[in-house]
Amino acid sequence: MMFMPLLGTVSLFLAVVVGVPSQEKKRVHHHGDLSDHPHDDDHGYQFDHEAFLGKDEAKTFDQLTPEESKDRLGKLAGRMDTDGDGLISHSELYQWIKHRQNRYIQEDVDKQWTEFDLNNDGLVSWVEYRNKTYGYLRDEKSADVDEKDNYKSMVARDERRFKAADRNADGAATKEEMTAFLHPETHKHMQDVVVTETIEDIDQNGDGLLSLEEFLGDLTSPEDGETEPEWVKMEKEQFVEFRDMNKDGVLDASEVAEWILPGGIDHADNEARHLLQATDKDKDKKLTKEEILANWNMFVGSQATNYGEDLTKRHDEL
Repeated sequence: MMFMPLLGTVSLFLAVVVGVPSQEKKRVHHHGDLSDHPHDDDHGYQFDHEAFLGKDEAKTFDQLTPEESKDRLGKLAGRMDTDGDGLISHSELYQWIKHRQNRYIQEDVDKQWTEFDLNNDGLVSWVEYRNKTYGYLRDEKSADVDEKDNYKSMVARDERRFKAADRNADGAATKEEMTAFLHPETHKHMQDVVVTETIEDIDQNGDGLLSLEEFLGDLTSPEDGETEPEWVKMEKEQFVEFRDMNKDGVLDASEVAEWILPGGIDHADNEARHLLQATDKDKDKKLTKEEILANWNMFVGSQATNYGEDLTKRHDEL
């Protein structure tokens, strides 16, 4: 039986929070569309690795030695330099990151397409998707009542998203429609579904609104006498000052949309600027191969050195 959790898809496109502690990772709602990790350079470069390499390629680099990682990075630098001038501009870095992002989405869709198009007709019907993903539910003896109710609810949620992606309402998805279903963050007409699912994930009392308590969720539960972490105070301030725009104490659907799908933000552009600013030693707004290799741990890293962090430790600490 194959099960596709909806929460993993939602996590791909929601707003980036910089410098947030590890407990924040539990939430579905604070990851950028380039990585599943927080963007926090003080605690490692996992976000930058996935943004620069693409998620699948980043896993490959994790298994390399530092020497292999640097060698491959040098070759990637040559591929990014599309005009062959020996320098990598912001535009070239941006296009590379966008290429990797799009490649990850396309490869993910291609991989799943072959699993769902059961009759090989070039379409994935809702029935094919449902049977492949939840087929075991047809066996009434295979699960208890609570489990069945839970999965039936998930089937209904998937069906709602499938119908939103199925633009011509023929009950079958083309590859483009399947992309909208699997990666709704990439399609404007799927934004209402994205907002609805986000609210459902956080809304504990079922009123369709998000209170401050629901917004914070289980991010923190300080013991008696403990001081509230600074980052939690910042989250509260963000909620009160910016996210609750009409100051009624809760977030409605429109306010949630502004929070998770803010217009005008291009995460690939932001990441390209971040990498350029952090590694452009001579401040000429372009990167040489040498500058990239000098900061290889930020661009690619390696599990062999704990993403480059072990290189900064004394030998007796390793």
